[in-house]
Amino acid sequence: MSPKRTLATTGRVLAQIRHDPRTIALLLVVPSLLIGLVAWIFDETEVFSSIGPAMLALFPFIVMFLVTSIATLRERRSGTLERLLSMPLGKGDFILGYTLAFGLLAIVQTAIAVAFAVGVCGLTIDGSLGLLFAVAIVDALLGTALGLLASAFARTEFQVVQFMPVFVFPQILLGGIFLPRDQLPEVLETIGDWMPLSHAIDALTAVATGDEDASWVWLRILFIGCWIVGAIVVGSLTLRRRTP
Repeated sequence: MSPKRTLATTGRVLAQIRHDPRTIALLLVVPSLLIGLVAWIFDETEVFSSIGPAMLALFPFIVMFLVTSIATLRERRSGTLERLLSMPLGKGDFILGYTLAFGLLAIVQTAIAVAFAVGVCGLTIDGSLGLLFAVAIVDALLGTALGLLASAFARTEFQVVQFMPVFVFPQILLGGIFLPRDQLPEVLETIGDWMPLSHAIDALTAVATGDEDASWVWLRILFIGCWIVGAIVVGSLTLRRRTP
């Protein structure tokens, strides 16, 4: 791996996205609109105050997963990846370059979503806003990393969507959004406790309510970070040059 080649890949990806207004809108605008829709649905109730932090975890995660996985898959299907890897560019440079590019977009996306939820939708944050921002960024990076991992196994864009029941839906169902995890059957509670989105939801909720100290939240961030690194490593090892 070479930092120069990795940064060159990052710049190329950002340049491509800059010329794609629909992808930019999907990345930067749609999560905030969905959060706003949830806030509107539960207007004049206390429901959004309790589920708002979970929405900050959920919508950016899903959007980053979809955009990253489809964009990476198109590189392979079009033969771009094969041409790039015939040059002095390793799989690690490619994966890490994509991670950095979408990581930068995730930071912007998170800033917009958090600002919109707090400033427009009225989400109350009793804890540190900076810590909330940090958790939300790591959560969006998780969606990016899992999207890169899914793209390494998928052959078509439709298969990427088919992977959502594997990578996304179980985390939503067992993450504590619909029912607190400690009220789930013991086996499902254990599975949910090992899923990274659960820790993102827990951390964002804890910061929003001011119930936990910073060290507990940073442990959740570290756990999610281990999942991100693992997904990137596995994705780089299993990435094919092109789709048969």
